[in-house]
Amino acid sequence: MLSITVINLENVSNEEIINYKTREASRAVVFDNERRVAVLHATKYNYYKLPGGGIENEESPEIALKRECLEEIGCNVEILKDLGIILEYRKKYNLINKSYCYIAKLIGEKGNPQLMQDEIEEGFETVWLTIEEVLDKVKSGKKEVYEAQYMIARDTMILERSMTF
Repeated sequence: MLSITVINLENVSNEEIINYKTREASRAVVFDNERRVAVLHATKYNYYKLPGGGIENEESPEIALKRECLEEIGCNVEILKDLGIILEYRKKYNLINKSYCYIAKLIGEKGNPQLMQDEIEEGFETVWLTIEEVLDKVKSGKKEVYEAQYMIARDTMILERSMTF
């Protein structure tokens, strides 16, 4: 998979990166049959993010994406296209967040998410909007939340790359 970009909001140096731990994750722009896109609204902090999350154990990025979509938006998905990889250097956690990015489509019916406790506490709600509306929502997220700064930059890039699909 090709590199899309590196997000380095805190000007992390090459010397610092050497000591960072890497976390791998999968993310996607998921279309339904009406060409609407799934986005998660964290109502407590008022930011939006694309579905996806960490790769567990021996999972492939593709299997992790399918699991995360089932958990976060309650949907089975089919991967249509690989978009590439985005690296985020997060100084606060001494972390390189490596996201495998995809375009996917809903398979079957929309179901009920099985959210983790922290996602429930943040008030995650699945919303289906046009890709343009999702891009506007993502860009308007509250940047005061440390993680949201990175999600906004990352998900904006993913959405912009998906606009012509």
